[in-house]
Amino acid sequence: MQAELLLFFGLLFIVAFLYSSVGHGGASGYLALMAIFAISPLIMKPTALLLNLFVSSVSFIQFYRGGHFKWKIFWPFALTSVPLSFVGGTMAIDSNIYKKILGALLLIPVARFFFFKNTEPKDFKPANFALSLLIGGIIGLLSGMIGIGGGIILSPILLLLKWTDQKQTAAISAAFIFVNSVAGLGGQLVKGITFNNDMIAYVVVAFVGGLCGAYFGALKFPQTILKNVLACVLALAAYKLLFTYA
Repeated sequence: MQAELLLFFGLLFIVAFLYSSVGHGGASGYLALMAIFAISPLIMKPTALLLNLFVSSVSFIQFYRGGHFKWKIFWPFALTSVPLSFVGGTMAIDSNIYKKILGALLLIPVARFFFFKNTEPKDFKPANFALSLLIGGIIGLLSGMIGIGGGIILSPILLLLKWTDQKQTAAISAAFIFVNSVAGLGGQLVKGITFNNDMIAYVVVAFVGGLCGAYFGALKFPQTILKNVLACVLALAAYKLLFTYA
């Protein structure tokens, strides 16, 4: 049991490190780990969002200091995502449906790590306000329901639309994750929150991993192999959630 807990903490550190290096809070990774270690969904959702707060905040600070944050692009997404993330946090989902949705969403960061490694749009396109509101609302609702910050969905969208480059995407995603995590936790507080007895240790490990990841990410630390390993772990968790649960 002790060895299993140590393995969980080691993987938690790696997940926080890698996600924060690209401006993510890591909720999808934390949820994947907790799914693999058979932790209850009632604990998974608030735990992932709480860890998101710490990791996304340190990630945002690093990328903001580098001058990569674009408020003009960020705020329309947040305008609709925050209230709908709160609403999503109040919604109770059947355990099996929850796992299927989570499994499908985990495929997004897998694609993110495998196929969006060095995407740097040369010709930026202006952000569309109405589309930003729509995307923000949809991601916000999903974020609150599942217990993620939404960065894993927003990041590839920003890159595909060519509204931001990699660093700007990281900064915007980190801020987006933070505000959605706060709203999602607020919604869950209305329903009642359950945490694991080791929550303080979870926070410490994830915070240290996030701090290191954000620092090295800002320095363009080479992480290709580690990101591929993480993508494989997420793919394994997605498979487990989609095909091995009733």
